[in-house]
Amino acid sequence: MSQGAVHLTIQGGVAAVTFDRPQARNAMTWSMYERLGQICGELQAHAAVRVVTFRGAGGEAFVAGTDIEQFTSFGSGEDGVAYEQQIDQCIQKLEALPMPTVAVIEGWAIGGGLAIATACDFRLATPASRFGVPIARTLGNCLSVANLARLSAVFGLPRVKRMLMLAETLAADEALACGFLLQLSEPGEIDGALAQLCERLGALAPVTQSVAKEGLRRLVSQNLPADEDLIRRCYGSDDFREGVQAFVGKRRPVWKGT
Repeated sequence: MSQGAVHLTIQGGVAAVTFDRPQARNAMTWSMYERLGQICGELQAHAAVRVVTFRGAGGEAFVAGTDIEQFTSFGSGEDGVAYEQQIDQCIQKLEALPMPTVAVIEGWAIGGGLAIATACDFRLATPASRFGVPIARTLGNCLSVANLARLSAVFGLPRVKRMLMLAETLAADEALACGFLLQLSEPGEIDGALAQLCERLGALAPVTQSVAKEGLRRLVSQNLPADEDLIRRCYGSDDFREGVQAFVGKRRPVWKGT
């Protein structure tokens, strides 16, 4: 299995982060999550960077979740707790960047990919982009309460229930209408839209931007309830093991509710 890569380039005050595993729709491996966290740490104190962009390689997906084959090594609910904590730590580092962040979405932003895009301040997308967390259909796992709070803050509770409990994926026009997306652009025009947004963000007061985004982050994340019991129940279930085995075996899972 290709481990993929996450690249960082900096030019003219704009840092560009690229998820590079296009043969797997940029599905994240453990090493990619680790590198993303390292990059966010590097950028945290990079005063010359005014905007950070995040984008998937290949033009067909932003990030199509976490690579499910990695879950075959999970043996208990404790593995799920450790995994969700690892993902939360990575997302928190992205969310804590002091400068504005922009996700550029072409195609799928699913599961962990949707969490990464949601942690960004602004999102641009193409009309063919799709958004969702279809784990009730594919894997039988769950999200942390922190990620549920992030999704609910931008999509609203009814849409999050549709994504999680009905396994629906939302089209780009609905994501735009609810405010999740700042703008839709055709594939040939999205680079220009991104350049304009970066220029606009870079011309404004960086301290105000930083304080505003941190204040809003605190509002979303304050007093989050404990969730380890929920995560442990889901990742420790027979259904989760069935979901992983079915995905790897390329068959439809048979859910039993245990």
